Amino acid sequence: MTQGAADHRTTAGDREPILDPATLPRHVAIIMDGNGRWALQQGKPRIIGHQAGVQTVQEVVRCARELGLEAITLYAFSTENWRRPGPEVEGLMVLLQTYLKNHLDQMIQNQVRLRACGRIDLLPAKTRQILKDIISQTADNGGLILNLALSYGGRDELIRAVRKLADKIATGVLSPAEIDENSLAAELDSVGLPDPDLLIRTGGEARLSNFLPWQLSYSELYFTKTLWPDFGRSHFLAALADFQHRQRRFGKTGEQTMTRAKG
Repeated sequence: MTQGAADHRTTAGDREPILDPATLPRHVAIIMDGNGRWALQQGKPRIIGHQAGVQTVQEVVRCARELGLEAITLYAFSTENWRRPGPEVEGLMVLLQTYLKNHLDQMIQNQVRLRACGRIDLLPAKTRQILKDIISQTADNGGLILNLALSYGGRDELIRAVRKLADKIATGVLSPAEIDENSLAAELDSVGLPDPDLLIRTGGEARLSNFLPWQLSYSELYFTKTLWPDFGRSHFLAALADFQHRQRRFGKTGEQTMTRAKG
């Protein structure tokens, strides 16, 4: 677990870290925190911070695609976010619609495939339809998978998965003894995606906030005080460079890991 130090965007004189393409994470998950605080610090409405955050999304997604990452999951709207003031929630939904419509051509051109996880059925009808349309139109793209966590809660996802398994047991399709990690993972919203290798959280907080609790079990964690609108390409590359210095043991000793790497 690392607390990131960089708190400024890239300037023309900054040198980017040298990354090893062979040890890049396949899947990066990001908790995009700090939009509202960024706006309030500037005496602006919170929605202005969310609008600025969209620019960061574009920059980070572009960088991930250029590096050849397999997937990136963005925590865009949690189940708890429905408790926010109505005008802010409405503004976020409109912002999501605008982002999706404005970037469809880029997604198709750059072979970005859109996915979503969470209680999509709870989104406003217009937002839900636009989301489904663009997921369909990008389904055959073979590049970066952009997975948006929308109306998402990790505990809710696990409960829904358990209910699906219970239904299979009730109908005789599955026996309790057959339940294992693979059968549960197959019922999660993230089915077909590798678990995130790296979690990045901006904004200075150091918690998961009900985000991908199953999938993040063995992920490397990277926290930075940088607010999401200020998190640029340099910050993303710094997080990836930090990841490449981690020793991922998965329960083994460091000696076992080093021996396997050499072999």
